[in-house]
Amino acid sequence: MNVANQTRVTEFIFLGFSGVLYLRLALFVIFLTVYLLSLMGNTLIIFIVLMDSTLQTPMYFFLGNLSFLEIWYTTATVPKLLATCLSQVVTISISGCITQYYFFFSMGATECILLAVMAYDRYLAICSPLRYSFLMSLQVCLQFSAGSWIGGFIAPLLPTILISYLNFCGPQKINHFFCDSDPIFKLSCSDTFLAEALGYTCSSVVILSSFLLTMSSYGNIVVTIIKLSSREARKKTFSTCASHLTVVTIYYGTIIFAYVRPPAKYNFTMGKVISVFYCVVTPLVNPLVYTLRNKDVKKAFRKVLARKRLL
Repeated sequence: MNVANQTRVTEFIFLGFSGVLYLRLALFVIFLTVYLLSLMGNTLIIFIVLMDSTLQTPMYFFLGNLSFLEIWYTTATVPKLLATCLSQVVTISISGCITQYYFFFSMGATECILLAVMAYDRYLAICSPLRYSFLMSLQVCLQFSAGSWIGGFIAPLLPTILISYLNFCGPQKINHFFCDSDPIFKLSCSDTFLAEALGYTCSSVVILSSFLLTMSSYGNIVVTIIKLSSREARKKTFSTCASHLTVVTIYYGTIIFAYVRPPAKYNFTMGKVISVFYCVVTPLVNPLVYTLRNKDVKKAFRKVLARKRLL
């Protein structure tokens, strides 16, 4: 498209969730409460894992990584969401929008990889218990952790570079509460085919490959559990990975629906609603699931509280 005679847009305006003031204020209170609880819950998990020596294991090392990731993952989008609930004019510069896009998708890709690593850790612990300490040594855990972060931040790099070369000539209103891919492409007056194709390919590859690796690990875990002779042993073994499986189900259930699909099928209203789940709700679900369903974490939490009372 010829953009020579068109005015270049320098900033975008988030539309967020439209509606009457009292409804937006109600949404603000809900989102702020969930956001603060998410920050506190994930920070608490990191603190407990660092403070309790019984949790110095690969499983909780990766859980600490996940909680640290969730703090920044939700912080990348929720502040703008809260702002759109209070004001009808919330802006972001083009460079700020592209930066938000990059960090949001980088942390999303990191979470996909990290969840696959956590599933592999449970697979080794259950299917190869005698070699587990050797296969999941501290050095291996550090390598897996670094690989998750590095891989996650590399994955959306090329699509982000292509987006930075797009021209935006108006309108400047983003029908969303953060700089998601479809709203950005919708507003561009350049040819977005290459950026869209590469972006959706990268998203699909990261999401589906991580999901398949995760399901493969759990498939082997299920086979191993079925072979156990004692019902009590099967129940105890499955309980060690039930929390992680719950988180995986909720997270992949939303992002696969949101990003593994043809671009033409995108619905902006539905997209915003689904985004609330993986931007706001899921980061809170993780600490809730791991603290309410995990006996080791609850025991460690009580020990930390008892230690604080004695001081």
